[in-house]
Amino acid sequence: MLNDSIRYHNDTLHIDAVPVTDIIQQIGTPVYLYSLPRALHNLQRIRDAFGHLDAHIHYSAKANANLAILRTLIEAGAGIDAVSGGEIYRALKAGARADDIVFAGVGKSPDELRYAVEQGVGWFNIENVAECDMLNQIAAERNISPARVALRLNPKVAANTHPYIATGHGGAKFGLTAAIISEILSQQEQYPYLRFEGIHVHIGSQLHDTEATTRALKIALDLIAPYPNMRTVNIGGGLPVAYTEDDPLPNVAAFAETLTPLLKDYTVLLEPGRSVIADAGILVTTILYVKQQQAGQTFYITDASMTELIRPALYQAKHTIIPIIRRGDSASRPTSVPATIAGPVCETADVLGQARLPNTLQPGDHLAILTTGAYGAVMASNYNARPRPAEAAVNPDGESWQIIRQRETWDDLLRGER
Repeated sequence: MLNDSIRYHNDTLHIDAVPVTDIIQQIGTPVYLYSLPRALHNLQRIRDAFGHLDAHIHYSAKANANLAILRTLIEAGAGIDAVSGGEIYRALKAGARADDIVFAGVGKSPDELRYAVEQGVGWFNIENVAECDMLNQIAAERNISPARVALRLNPKVAANTHPYIATGHGGAKFGLTAAIISEILSQQEQYPYLRFEGIHVHIGSQLHDTEATTRALKIALDLIAPYPNMRTVNIGGGLPVAYTEDDPLPNVAAFAETLTPLLKDYTVLLEPGRSVIADAGILVTTILYVKQQQAGQTFYITDASMTELIRPALYQAKHTIIPIIRRGDSASRPTSVPATIAGPVCETADVLGQARLPNTLQPGDHLAILTTGAYGAVMASNYNARPRPAEAAVNPDGESWQIIRQRETWDDLLRGER
């Protein structure tokens, strides 16, 4: 979806003031391009929506953990939500204060917990009773001040979203049951090196209504009501973005307003990722071949694939796909035809999307896959021995840009092997 930062100007797609053609002439394709002004705008929009609460935003690094993006958001006042030791490491390298990092994740290893304790990470979102024991032991061994803990509740509430990104239903691997949380809180003295101060409830991503979140939140608040030390509520992320014009979206301010009566007496942590960076990014690809199949289908075979963007194959996700250059005025533009945009990977699932595109497109023309700033480059792989793509970003001034990740080479693919 186009927005104030990613838009056509004189029929050429721009990122802020920079023509996309200027960037790809220098660094080629496939390439991820980001608007840091758009990411900062999205961060501020969420901050404003929850501004009437004691709310603190921790950007979810798993959405896009590029150092330049982390650094920009950290400098704008965001904390970081990390789900691995590696993400903690990246956050610290990008300038985050350890106390502003939340360490979440359903399967933290002993080494990761040890590293997080030694670095002084601010919050641990606990998802397992054994994790309480392990974290308490690690903190005790190092004689470190008690670690601040939030217990993640699985409220047995099914979110209205794709099953792969629903995390709060009873069959999910995430969180603790209400009964187990009650048992832990009734025995807090068994964990002298833990400070139980919060409840964490996150039921999934791309939440298109507030009903399920409200139900889950009420369960969580009832659970912690008897414990005066539990004054922080982490509501996770889940704020949705529009991938196509048909996507229904709740207003972020309305979402916050619905939750305010429940949260007004608590400190609130939010962990948005997708809603900060998704629509700030595009994946630019070059058409290699135009192919007409016997069934009458038109295929554009591109140099981008499921190794750059796995969301369509993994989640059946739909992204808007548009040409970098629009030819002709609104009255004389070429006829649009339905087409399948597919990559060169040796898998039938390597389809990036369906779109109506001008019938004049030829090999060498460029396409942009929109709203790919989140769960795009960060999930890229080297399948079929394909180097991962370059990444570039338009700086916060909206006029200059920089390469923020070099394109991998074939030599990079062999590094570490023998």
